[in-house]
Amino acid sequence: MSKELFTATVESVGPLKMKCSSRNFLFHLDEPESLGGKNEAMTPVEALLSAFGACQGMVAKSFASAHKINLIDIKIELEGELDLDGVKGINKNTKIGFSKITSKFYIKADNTEQEIRDFIDFIERNCPIRDTMVNTPEIVTEIYSSR
Repeated sequence: MSKELFTATVESVGPLKMKCSSRNFLFHLDEPESLGGKNEAMTPVEALLSAFGACQGMVAKSFASAHKINLIDIKIELEGELDLDGVKGINKNTKIGFSKITSKFYIKADNTEQEIRDFIDFIERNCPIRDTMVNTPEIVTEIYSSR
């Protein structure tokens, strides 16, 4: 088994704005003003949807030729349903994470509808982000406090 460790660091740089970095890359996340942020970047849930779509697109582009898919273009739109009453703590019985995520694939390829459907099934079975969301990993929390 070949395991590789991926890492990321997140640091506070504003009221709710966070600087996210990994390797030599960085981006920011924030919340809209209606949720206490400054609306200077996408939200963490928007970033999750983006990461999910990007992962699906990368799997598609990486494996299209092996599956005899003449992939000319791909676009994936994602929608996530989130109940803000749960996030804000207004309703303790409401799920705080997404209750539904929909991926809409727009594929341009010289293939039959069935070949494309079979390929989308392959993408869904082989997307690491989807697998992580469907088969939740063990999550460990470690706390390092300084005064």
